[in-house]
Amino acid sequence: MTIATPPHALRHSAELHGVTKEFGTGSARVRALDDVSVTFPNGSWTAVMGPSGSGKSTLLHCAAGLDQATSGRILLAGQDITTAPDGVLTALRRRTMGFVFQNFNLIGSLTAEQNVALPLRLAGTKVSRRDVHAALAEVGLADRTRHRPRELSGGQQQRVALARAMATRPAVLFADEPTGALDSASARTVLGMLRRMVDESGQCVVMVTHDPAAAARADAVVFLSDGRIVDRLVQPSALDVADRLARLEG
Repeated sequence: MTIATPPHALRHSAELHGVTKEFGTGSARVRALDDVSVTFPNGSWTAVMGPSGSGKSTLLHCAAGLDQATSGRILLAGQDITTAPDGVLTALRRRTMGFVFQNFNLIGSLTAEQNVALPLRLAGTKVSRRDVHAALAEVGLADRTRHRPRELSGGQQQRVALARAMATRPAVLFADEPTGALDSASARTVLGMLRRMVDESGQCVVMVTHDPAAAARADAVVFLSDGRIVDRLVQPSALDVADRLARLEG
């Protein structure tokens, strides 16, 4: 497998072309994604929305190589991962992807700085304590480096998760309901950090969310229904997003 174009010259951090994903067999077969084509440009934030069961998380998982597509083509940082073996995918994820989830997924026995350093260690990268502390300072936690998750609020834990996700300077950050477990004030803080990552660092963010207010912080919102992309809004208001989502759910 080769990368045709250097990563810095790519227009899109992730691409899906005619992707279909099916689960089960025979009469129990379910088509979670149905001929989906979408691109996620560098330096942009795309929110993915839709009713329950519309295929949002499946799209995210296929784009990140966590699930293998049944058909179609997927490129990540310019590399075709459609049929890549597990070992290649694991190495690629460690180099080019960051992940943030609703439940933080921090290691409870590790401090904040150890959690942030973990993906670097797993990737075999020399860990600079100064860089780890700088990452935590970027998310406003310079004074919490030695704290363990149980000693942090939910919002602080999610900020540690953000620092950990960005430690490898990934081509794309995948976020699955990153504010779903947070109070409104913490959610605003986390969304503001994502916005700055896009605007100031050129980060590509792909975020699944059910919250119109969160989606409205993105540059574009893609709507799924029954495994298909049915609409796209650019720089919408929260009211626009809520109205479109209500019509899909109705």
